[in-house]
Amino acid sequence: MGGMPDPPDLPAPESPAPGPSPSGESGRVLQIPDFCLVLLVGPAGSGKSSLAARHFRPTEILSSDRARAWITDDEAEQGATADAFELLHRLADRRLAWRRLTVVDATNLESARRTEWLAIARRHHAEAVALVLDHPPSVVRERNQARSRKVSPKVLDLHFGRFRAELPALQKEGYRAIHLLEDPHIVETLGLSRVPLPVDHRQDPGPFDLVGDVHGCHGELVELLEKLGYLVATDGLRVVPPSGRRALFLGDLVDRGPEPVQVLSLVMGMVEAGHALCLPGNHDDRLTRALMGRPVQTLHGLQATLEQLNAQEPSFRERVRGFFEGLPSHLVLDSGNLVAAHAGLRENLQNRESKRVRAFCLYGDPTGRLDSDGLPERRDWAREYRGRAAVVYGHTPVNSPKWLNNTINVDTGCVFGGRLSALRWPERELVSVPARQVWCESPRGGGGLAGEESEGG
Repeated sequence: MGGMPDPPDLPAPESPAPGPSPSGESGRVLQIPDFCLVLLVGPAGSGKSSLAARHFRPTEILSSDRARAWITDDEAEQGATADAFELLHRLADRRLAWRRLTVVDATNLESARRTEWLAIARRHHAEAVALVLDHPPSVVRERNQARSRKVSPKVLDLHFGRFRAELPALQKEGYRAIHLLEDPHIVETLGLSRVPLPVDHRQDPGPFDLVGDVHGCHGELVELLEKLGYLVATDGLRVVPPSGRRALFLGDLVDRGPEPVQVLSLVMGMVEAGHALCLPGNHDDRLTRALMGRPVQTLHGLQATLEQLNAQEPSFRERVRGFFEGLPSHLVLDSGNLVAAHAGLRENLQNRESKRVRAFCLYGDPTGRLDSDGLPERRDWAREYRGRAAVVYGHTPVNSPKWLNNTINVDTGCVFGGRLSALRWPERELVSVPARQVWCESPRGGGGLAGEESEGG
């Protein structure tokens, strides 16, 4: 779309849209992400524009009728339809780039049209939601007669036929949710609630202690927490944080180190008690897939982790699986000033959700080539980063953390004989403890710490 750069991606939280309270008279409340593309689907006269006006800001609504009027001064000028949709596509592209909820007020009866909208949403890692108005034809015809711009009965019949034929296709097009609205009274009285994405914790100011890759180094983790001021019970599992502070684990809790089960018990207990937040790393993701029975390569310490887990009660393994399955890909915190992700995250992917976003958070930005050590080569996204949010990450072990363009890598390779490190936020202070021994040889030749495997590794 013209090669324009994406704008800053983390606007301050917005005030609620005008309209009825979240609970309507009908008692039915629809929940939609506060950042998404909303497609209204239904024949002409089914009430799409009225629904949009009740629940969305005028600036959020992209109307095909209005676009035709912008171009020709006549909403009914069908000859301007192609130009109108070209304009709406451009507007949707820019709104989603700015991370703004966008509503498409058109019939959207053709799968080809919907596919175009969905492609724009995917380009900006936005979920898509369909609000489908499936009213009885008699109701639609009656409403059509009351409109100032009526649609001919023949056209309405075509719309009804196409609508019925297209309903099965909707189920396969990849929407986050499809809300089928059949009762006109419920549509007029329902409420709509905007829900932040699971990654959106901008209202949480901290303070936090962001901990790099633990990799089963339970002893070092206990030592680091105590150095940070946390009280750890003699069993090494129960933890009380300093007043007001929480730990934030950046992923890769398991594999390679000696005590992954103890690390999991400690971290899960802290999260469940509200004393910590946690993100998944690529090792945690591979463990989760193994626990789900999916085929994975049991390399890089996974086999040892599975053996230790298999010695536990089945309920503990299920607890581990459920814990990791419920974690967000990354977190946006402290009014958008802090972003935490296992492998880091470019600005235009922050506070969004998609498979591509999750893959970047877990594995970084691979080029598809191997480096001189035979390990996957990755683009140095941090060197090009210019975002206003500080990004704290791990994944690629480094000898010492250094700030680069408002990013910092706090994985100091404890399991390889380095250190276990944490960043105190908002103080931006680094705290670390040395490894008790070399628990695993680095995959890098020559004993260097820098290097990690990709999804296939």
